[in-house]
Amino acid sequence: MALVKQENYMKTFLKMTLATIAGLIIASILFFVIMLSALSAMVASGNKPVDIQDKSVLVLKTGTTIPDRSSTNPLASFDPLSMRISQASGLNDILGNLRKAATDDNISGILIENGITPSGWATASELRDALTEFGKSGKFIYSYTDYILMQESYYISTAADAIWLSPTSKMDFKGLAAEVTFYHKALEKLGIEVQVIRHGRFKGAVEPYMLDKLSDENRLQITEYVGSIWQNAVKKISEARNVSEERVMQLADSMAGFDLVTMTGAGMIDGTIYRDQLEDSIRIAAGIEEGAKINFVSMNKYSKVSEKQDHLSSKSKIAVVYASGNIVMGDGDETNIGGNRFADELRKVRKDSTIKAVVFRVNSRGGDAIASDIICREVDLISKVKPVVVSMGNYAASGGYYISAAADKIIASPATITGSIGVFGLIPNTSKLLENKLGIYTDIVSTNAHSDAPSVLRPMSAYERDVIQSNVEQTYSVFTNIVAEGRGMTQPAVDSIGQGRVWSGSDAIEIGLIDAFGGLNDAIKEAASLAGITEYRITELPVEEDFYTTLLKDLGEEMRLKAIKNELGEASRYYFELREMANVNGIQALMPFFIEIH
Repeated sequence: MALVKQENYMKTFLKMTLATIAGLIIASILFFVIMLSALSAMVASGNKPVDIQDKSVLVLKTGTTIPDRSSTNPLASFDPLSMRISQASGLNDILGNLRKAATDDNISGILIENGITPSGWATASELRDALTEFGKSGKFIYSYTDYILMQESYYISTAADAIWLSPTSKMDFKGLAAEVTFYHKALEKLGIEVQVIRHGRFKGAVEPYMLDKLSDENRLQITEYVGSIWQNAVKKISEARNVSEERVMQLADSMAGFDLVTMTGAGMIDGTIYRDQLEDSIRIAAGIEEGAKINFVSMNKYSKVSEKQDHLSSKSKIAVVYASGNIVMGDGDETNIGGNRFADELRKVRKDSTIKAVVFRVNSRGGDAIASDIICREVDLISKVKPVVVSMGNYAASGGYYISAAADKIIASPATITGSIGVFGLIPNTSKLLENKLGIYTDIVSTNAHSDAPSVLRPMSAYERDVIQSNVEQTYSVFTNIVAEGRGMTQPAVDSIGQGRVWSGSDAIEIGLIDAFGGLNDAIKEAASLAGITEYRITELPVEEDFYTTLLKDLGEEMRLKAIKNELGEASRYYFELREMANVNGIQALMPFFIEIH
């Protein structure tokens, strides 16, 4: 009898367990279907044009990550952990919105809302220039900060008519510092030896894995290009705020940003007010009745406001091709520059007779040398049949410069980091990690003397190192020759400014690496001028994948990466840096990219 009861209990337990599992599966499926439906609705409604009311105020959020190009992928703005959507506009849409708003009778002015996350000094320069141009319309520009006004956001805000902070907020103003993290000792403790083969005295990308501090050469170049970026910022701030450059430097040296009374007295800001006082000032400037609601319009929403311009129906097109991220072999993905994918894209552009000129927007620290060469070849072929203008973003260095060199014109910001004409190979030796730390041993059977080379399981022999060094030298020779031909220089002249040395845009124009200062809009105008066209449409490439393909491909990866960022916070960058270097294969044209300028 007891045995029968026990069997009944077991059956009941199993039924309940299976029912619970089935319920969880059904709930998960329902959740996925509901989420998919919601995201589908977002996609369906995302491109519908919208109208805004009279006396609206356009809001520009700085101190937040601003990519070169807006993404139509809702996953890019959807945080699956917090279940929130915080869609950010790309620089392309923001620049277009500022131009559109200048002649839009429904827009009375702009409010700059400042956050704390940097987007890069070249991006900041483009935004500042676009705001300065908007200011010529006579409409107001106000800047406001609730918490901390960071230096980059302050630089943008100096294009405003007034810069205000909350009375209890602070201002970060102390000059620029470049921070480099070194992993040599940590790898040594793990038993990993990083074997480096490079060409270029200044090729600092490998230093974090072989040194414990900056080399003299790397310290020199960082000092010069960071100093150049800051010097340019100080000059613009001085002109905008009518404060001498010497005084600006004094305030930075004394960290006066923490004393808003001093900064106000010096003319660096216009004072402190609470948000209700800010809104009162906006109402007066916009001609809105006292106490009435202000219609603030986000950049994302304003991008959907129709722009009535005749040239939008023109058959002639200028293609803007966005290349952002590391340069990698194969097709890559939406976060990097795949050599094959971009070569195919550029080949289509070359063969499209409706495209009269090309703007190649490059924002890359470089990467795989072979992939860079494949892309460079296509840029060169395009330039033989239609104008190609490169627009450099925050970075266009090493491989990023490689793919730019064959263009007809190169336009960059004074704050762009470029050059870094040099190459290296990096091969880790993990034998001590495996043997001493983990007790793992390997044995090799090979048909020839170096069949297993290069191997991460043993150190390189002198002969193998010489072979790889020869390959590095050959790649450097090809690189410098491409730059020499593209820039109308001799190869020895390129070598003298190469050697892996990094330059700011301000210095790059002096040595012939770029042609002019400007942003994306300037590059488009230059491309139209070279093509001899005045009426044209902009087509942005590569075309983004459809929503469902992206969803199936990226949902898991997006959740994983965001979970890592949420869990590790600021420390997550170390994880991503090491992971990125672990994925390095072959000879690299890569700048010392683990540098934070703040």
